[in-house]
Amino acid sequence: MSRVSLGNFIILFVLGLVVGRAVEPAVSARDVLVYQDGDRVQGRLVGRKDGLIVFQSERFGELRVPADKAEVVPAKTPAAAPVAAKPAAEPPPAAANDESAAEEVRASAGLARLTARLRESFKPWSGRVAFSTEIVSDTAERSTLSLEGRLSRKWTADEVQLNGRYDFSQTNDLTTTDMLKADALWRHSFSKKKNSFVQYRPTLEWNRANRKGGVPADYVLLQQEIGYGISLLTRPERKLRVGVSENLFDVWTTSPPTSHNSRAVESAFIETELRLPWGLLLTDRGVYYYSFASQNDGWENRIDLTKKFTPTLSTAIRHETRQGSPDGTAQDYTRLRLLLGLDF
Repeated sequence: MSRVSLGNFIILFVLGLVVGRAVEPAVSARDVLVYQDGDRVQGRLVGRKDGLIVFQSERFGELRVPADKAEVVPAKTPAAAPVAAKPAAEPPPAAANDESAAEEVRASAGLARLTARLRESFKPWSGRVAFSTEIVSDTAERSTLSLEGRLSRKWTADEVQLNGRYDFSQTNDLTTTDMLKADALWRHSFSKKKNSFVQYRPTLEWNRANRKGGVPADYVLLQQEIGYGISLLTRPERKLRVGVSENLFDVWTTSPPTSHNSRAVESAFIETELRLPWGLLLTDRGVYYYSFASQNDGWENRIDLTKKFTPTLSTAIRHETRQGSPDGTAQDYTRLRLLLGLDF
């Protein structure tokens, strides 16, 4: 992990929030597409088709949004105003301003087309692609790169998520992180109120730059979590879930001498989702592991604070840690990262 202070991340994120607030469009006599998180897009309602809202926005072109994720507020018909004398023509804006505005329109249109293509390619799934990169040169040359993608889909009683991620870091041309990670989630609710549920979480982690005592110890980790939980809060703006799980860890050491071990570990988890002012979304998942067989314990936690500037652009601060991994081989870590994302 690059040695970047927490203060720098917070400053960057706050600046992003200020910019995001500054560019919010002014209210006008147009239809308004209102997302569940409070984001608004102005334009014209085209129609509804196959469970989708077709909306022609002024800044992002045609948008297709699932009907359960947004609603349309019709434009108010303005009262008739008395005819006034035509004002004197204003001088045309400077050419530089015209060019700047044209560049902004072209960039927004290109982003809208890219998002529309992704949405058409993966529908009826929704998702996000995000990246983070950094190059630091002081007493050493360090570079980091993180890429990730997510797909999700919800039914009446089921939810499925698919996630992929790649992390890479170098210091003075020496690779310190080279890890590929993929995980999935299937959650099934038993009751109409969705108070109780079961879930299955498989996770595959391939670490190609792990070292123990200076000796290469690369590994492949497969974790399978089967759990039962209760939803204590199910409001759209506040969600809280707690539960217990049984975990099966399989670890293959790929550096000589190769080996394989398998063990079962019990765990308890807590998951929260909070929608905050300014369109912020806070998500947190913490897990505590305890093995009754070996009496070893460990824990991991991941917190994301996300801000959506537009229906397609977002940024997030993520803090994640894993300590005392109960599989006995996987690398412990603590990471703090700023991510830029494209939602579709």
